[in-house]
Order: sequence, then C-alpha cells, then structure tokens
Amino acid sequence: MRPREPRWLDLLLRIWPEAFRREFGADLRERLVADLEREAARGGVRGFIGWWAELVDVGVQGLKERVSPTWAPDRHSTRRGEGRMRTVIETWVRDVRYAARGLLRAPGFTLAAAGTLALALGVNAAIFGVVKAVLIDPLPMRDPDALVFIGASAPGSDLPAEFGVSAEFFEQYREEADRLEGLASINGFTATLRVGDRVERVGMSNPSWNLFDVLGVEPELGRLPTEADGDQAMVISHATWMDWFGGDPNVIGQAHFAMNGPKEIIGVMPPEFRYPAESTTLWIAGLPPRDVTQVGRFGIWLVGRMAPGVTPESLRDQLDVLADRLPERYGGSPAYARMIEQHVPVVRPLQEQLVGPVALALQILLGAVTLVLLIAAVNVANLFAVRAESRGRAFAVRRAIGAGRARIARTQLSEALVVALVAGVGAVAIAAVALPAFVRGAPENMPRISSVSLDASTVVYTFLLTLGAAVACGLGPAIRSSGVSLDRLRDGTRGTTRRTHLARNVLVAGQTALALVLLVGSGLLFRSFGALSDVDPGYVTEDVFTFQFAPQQAHLVDGPSWAALHLDFLDRLRGLPGVEAAGIVENVPLDESTATVQVFPEGAGSEEDAPRVSRTFAGGDYFRAMGIPVLRGRGFMSDDVANPGGVVLSESAAELLFPGEDPVGRIVRPAGGTDEFTVLGVVGDVLQEDFRTAAQPTMYLGLTGPTPTSWALSSPGYVVRTPRADVIAPEIRELVREIAPEAPMYRTYTMEFLAERSMLELSFTMFALAIAAGLALLLGAIGLYGILSYVVAERTQEIGVRMALGAEAARVRRMVVVDGIRVVMSGVVVGLVVSAFASKGLGAMLFGVEPMDLTVFGVTALAMLAVGLLASWLPAVRASRVDPLDAM
Repeated sequence: MRPREPRWLDLLLRIWPEAFRREFGADLRERLVADLEREAARGGVRGFIGWWAELVDVGVQGLKERVSPTWAPDRHSTRRGEGRMRTVIETWVRDVRYAARGLLRAPGFTLAAAGTLALALGVNAAIFGVVKAVLIDPLPMRDPDALVFIGASAPGSDLPAEFGVSAEFFEQYREEADRLEGLASINGFTATLRVGDRVERVGMSNPSWNLFDVLGVEPELGRLPTEADGDQAMVISHATWMDWFGGDPNVIGQAHFAMNGPKEIIGVMPPEFRYPAESTTLWIAGLPPRDVTQVGRFGIWLVGRMAPGVTPESLRDQLDVLADRLPERYGGSPAYARMIEQHVPVVRPLQEQLVGPVALALQILLGAVTLVLLIAAVNVANLFAVRAESRGRAFAVRRAIGAGRARIARTQLSEALVVALVAGVGAVAIAAVALPAFVRGAPENMPRISSVSLDASTVVYTFLLTLGAAVACGLGPAIRSSGVSLDRLRDGTRGTTRRTHLARNVLVAGQTALALVLLVGSGLLFRSFGALSDVDPGYVTEDVFTFQFAPQQAHLVDGPSWAALHLDFLDRLRGLPGVEAAGIVENVPLDESTATVQVFPEGAGSEEDAPRVSRTFAGGDYFRAMGIPVLRGRGFMSDDVANPGGVVLSESAAELLFPGEDPVGRIVRPAGGTDEFTVLGVVGDVLQEDFRTAAQPTMYLGLTGPTPTSWALSSPGYVVRTPRADVIAPEIRELVREIAPEAPMYRTYTMEFLAERSMLELSFTMFALAIAAGLALLLGAIGLYGILSYVVAERTQEIGVRMALGAEAARVRRMVVVDGIRVVMSGVVVGLVVSAFASKGLGAMLFGVEPMDLTVFGVTALAMLAVGLLASWLPAVRASRVDPLDAM
C-alpha cells in the first residue's frame, strides 16, 4: 500500500500552495509518511481505507489552503507563481464553460452519462458512509487502539469456542498483569425501568465501576460512578435522557426504579457512547467480581487498556502464563486443572470485537459497489469514446487551424469533468436517500449503526470519486481524440480503426466480467439462504407467539410461588380464543442462549469427567406448543410442581449421558452439587442459537427443583401456539395487566419473526449484493447495446451494400449478434476465472454450498450470455431493416 517512489508523494503535495510547501513542505511530507506507515501497519480493510483517508485529508487540506490561506507568505516571492496559477485556472474555467455549452446541445448523451455515473457514485457514497461509521471511525474513547476485549477459550474441551472468564482470572489478571493499565468487567441484559407511569424492559449493563475510567470516556452531564456508589447509582444514555426525560438537565439526582430497586441518576453519557451494545440504555456500575471461593464459574467478559508499547499478542502471552498459575493459587478440581492446561486467552482489539460479526458483510458490499462503479465508468468511457469518434472531423479541423494536442485533450477532459460533477451532485442526493433506507434495513445488532449519517467526509469521498471517475471516463477518449489524423479532412466517412474497435470490445468484455463476478456472489448467497430456509430446527415457526413479563410482587419469594404464578397464568392463556397450547421456557430458541453445566449421570465413573450440556427450564405444554416431538417418556405436567425433581433430556443429551441405554427413570446430578433429578422423557434436538449452529445436548429442568430454594424462575419466555399469533398480543397484554400491573410485557415476537431475524445478516447481504449485481447486469447490457447500436449506425453503408448484393436479413442479424456474443463470451470466461478466486472470500457467509458451486457458476454464466444475446439482438434487428438505397 505504501508508494515506492518519493516523487509520487511530492506530486500529491503539490496540491498545497508553492510558498506553503517551501516553508513547511519537509515537515508536511514527514508527517504524511509517518501516518501512511502507521495505517499500512494496521493491515486489512481498515488499514487500506485508513491509508487512503490520510491521502484524502492531505488533498482536502491543501485545497482549503489554496482557497482560504491560513498562512500569508511574502507577496513578492509568490507573485510569479500566483500569475501562473491564475492563468491555468482561467484556461480551465474557459474550457469547462465551453464543455458545458456543448453538453447542453446533447442532452441525451449528457443525461445518459451523468445518470449512469450518479447511480454508481450514489451507492458507493452510501456504502462508504456505513463502512466509515461502523468499521473505520475510531471508537469514541480515549486512545481506542489500546483497548482490548478479553475472554477465554479451551480448544479440545467441551466448553464453548469462546467463553467469559471467572472471578479468579479477573483477580489474577488485575493484580499481576503489568502489561495492562486497567481492567474492567462488562455485561449486558434486559431489565425493568420505571419512570412515573412508564414501565418498560430495556437494555442495561452492570459493569464494574471502573469501566468508564478504563475506556476513557466522560459524561455529557453529571459525573461517573465511584466505588463508594456501590450499585445504587446509574448513568443513562443520551437517547434515554432525551426519550424518557425530554433532555431535562435536572435529571441528575433523581431516583427511579431500574433492575431491582431505586437507583439515583448521576450522569448522562454523550450520544456517541453506546457500549457494549446499541440497545444499552443505562449502566448500573458495581464492584468488580471478587468471589473466588468457587473457581471455574465462567461467564465474565473483560475490557482492558494495554500499557504503552504493548500489543495484543504480547498481552496474550502474559495472560497465558498468569492463567497457568491459577490452580496453584486457588486450587480447584482435576477437571479444572485440565481445563487450565487447554486454556488459551482470547485477546483482540475492542473495535475488532465490536464490528467483527458484520465486517465481512460490509467489506463484501463495499467491494460490490466498487465493481458497479467500475462498470459504470467503463460504460461512460465508451460513451465518450463514441462521442469523440463522431466528432473526429471537427477535431481534425481544429488541429489544422493550429490547436495543440493538449488543448483538444483538455476540451475532452473538461466535458468528462462537467458530466462527473453533475453526477456527483446527483450521487450526494442518492446517498442522502439511500443511507436512511440502509440503516432501517440493517440488522438491529449491527454495531454503531446509529452513528451512520451523510457527513462531510462522505461528501468529500464522493467528490474525490467524482474526480477519479472524470479522469477514468475522459482520459482515454481525450488521448485518442487529441491524436486525430488530418486525413479525416479528406474522408469524413472513415475514422474508426481496428484498434478503436478492439479498445471498445475490451471495455465491454471487462464490464461483462465484473458483472458476472457480482452475479456469482449473489447466486452463492442466494443458495445459502435457501439452504438455511430448508433447515429443520426441531420445532415449528408458524403460528407461535412468544413473550415475557417480569412480576415484582412481595409474595414471590421461592420456587413454588413463582411456579404457581406462571402455571396459573398458563391456564389463563389457554382460555383465550384460538390458543391450542401454551408453555414456558427460560431461553426461547433463536432469541436467547442457554447456559452450560456439567452433568453426572447415574452409574458413571468419576464426577470430574462429567460431560457438559446446555441447561434451560421449561413447563406447561412447552414441547407441544413448539412442536418438539417427545421421543420417549413424557414432558412436564402440572403436578410436577408438587413433585419436583424431574428433567427432560434432548436426544443428543440422552445419548451423551446414557449411550445405548433408555434414560427414562434414570438419575442425573449436576456436577459439584447434591440435587438429584429423575429423567422424565426424551425430546428431539432443537437449534437454539441460529440455523447455522448445530443442536447442542440440552437438559430441561422443571419450574421448581428438589427444594423450595433450588431456584426461582422470575421472567421466563411464554410460548403460545395459535393461528392468531400475529394479532393475539393485545389480548395477552390485558391478561398480564390483570395479574401483574407493575410488570411490562416485552420480547413480543412470533417465531417466524425470530427465524427471519436469525437469517437477517445473510439475507441483508444477499439482497444488497443482488441489487449491486442487478445494477451491474443492467449497466453491462446497456453498455453492450449502446456499443453495438453505434457500430450498426457506423456500418450502415456497408450493411446496405451487403443487402444490395443479396445478403439476407437473417444473415445480417447473425453477423451483428455474433460480434456481440463474441465479446460477451470473452467477458464470461474472464469473469468465471475471477469469480473462482473471489468466491473464496464469501466462505464464512456460505451455508450448505461450496464457493466453487458449479450450478451457480453455470447458471450465472448462461444468464450473462442470455442478457448479452438480448442486448445484441435489438441492434441486429435494426441492422436487418436497413434500406439499401437509403444506406448508399
């Protein structure tokens, strides 16, 4: 990415005024080189775009210095340079005015060229605005490059691929890791917020109180929490301040119910701070995790600030050494010691952690719209080439009366510049409309999406793309037209050379190849979407409604009281018209993840080797409501509350715990505890996380455990099977108000919606790429059609002679179509080769389809040929209708 020739940088710096360069040029060049080296060292898309952003910034500041100088040199030393500059500017202004008048006399050409470029530039501006806000802009925190996300992994164990650390990790890292300047815990959840009569479940976070110090952020209003505040204070987001309190500055000091009791508002964060998620509305800070009496209680995610000069890799090495010492300091079981041997710290830049899930999709979209812009530029370059050829005699006359080649080339470039500037204005308008539509259609979990806007940097980027498009579209035709031969004065009917035809054909073939690359990519994503849609999740998604509510009443003190409330409410639900079944589950599939626990099966060997399974709670007719088949035994019944202690296993959990045996009636016990549970039945496996992740072995516990204090399920998910799933929410909300007026009803979804949401990232990328591919296909077809139409018009006399000598109309049509298909076929071959390499970049997004899927490659190639055939056929028909007498 770094320029190899110092002269390249010197040419860029010539944008700055000459006197400014004499005074500050060396320092400016040194700073630019250092900034470019820093961005190049970052690598990846962020480094690439950051590298170009530095060049853009230097160029923009140089232009600003010319327009509105901030430093005044001695006038006598610059008078000569100013005179030369004034002459150049006046010459270009005169040429631009001349070009504008000429383009006004050709409105069809101008609208076609400017419209094509505006569309391509507009979608590029919109996608760049999103990529910049989400991937490029630094986090709104002090020195964000020093912030890292810290978790854990244990390859080869039955733990998840990545998981949160436990308290002893936190304590060890905080006390011993000298490569960290600060360490804080972070989490996210939903809980109740009550302000006056308004009650809702909102996104909250309960981090350690020092999180804000570690991140290096300051409140917009009020102060940040301290250790002395405990968990009695909260900081609210700017959006919450405006939505719930109307931006009232007197909100500081007010106390409102949040999470589990009244909390005093002590601060308001700035609008750009939305960590750890876009949905976070407030932060209730507390003490860092310190309970190290039971090691291995994982689930704590950490954020750290690295000391100066430390890299994530070196920090990972130190944390790995510190983790190895944990059993020596805190003890633990042999299984814990084995896990530590397998443990590998997870350390990655915080920005990478936030944007990682969407980075690939945005990079694909940015690459796709860049290809669309290239296709559009090729299209318009062909239009300019055709226009230049049609004006060859006029250029020859100008050469004959003394106009230099540079003057003729500048005239052509001026026309390209005017067209591009008109397109640039249209592109900004398109981006202003497209960006809000993009934000509305983007996945709701896309980080930093709320900060996307059409800001000044996006407009500057569009302007630079516009200048680049002007050069790309006008430079080739300008060079060719400036070298026009004076022979054109002797024969005004001839002027197209084989070389010109070859250049046009290469451009059209290039368009075809680029369009095919996008078609193959969208085709692969389309097949992936179809494969995901055909996955059997183990439950039904039609006619199922889910919701939650969180009662807060004095009599709800233990497991039986909570279970009685939920089961009573289930009876009320079953009484609603159209309800076929209703049940309860702690973690609704496709909406919430489940915890994992080690389970010791009856008759097994050492407890230390107990397998790990997912755990959730269920009750009522949950399995029937979700359409999950009961394979052996039974599910839960109402009297299981009076006789607690039963569990239901999924099929894979039953095979894991009791391989080759009937588990019904057998005993299981969570490792490390004394409570025992009887297996009541076995049900089918279900996909919990999404349609891509394989079903995990799962153990379903009842609403109550062996003792009244085993657990108390406060706000599980309700699942209602009814053909009225889309309209039943208001009736259920009325029932909730009757038994728990203090509790808001939230997470109201249909399972169809959750299924669609689980595939939203893929479907969003697929549709966006399909739109880009459609634009590319359309532009490619228009380009081929336009070139062949011009060729037919150019060869009208030749075709007339052929037909006068007896050539049939069908033969003429075949001649034109063959010329077009030959060009398209060349582009298809090149496009297939490029697609074979480009499709590998989609691998992480594909499901059930290989990057080299022959069906997709074959169908898209045939589609491209069909479009080429149609684009060739229309000019061919016109050619076959030429009247020989008129043509000659």
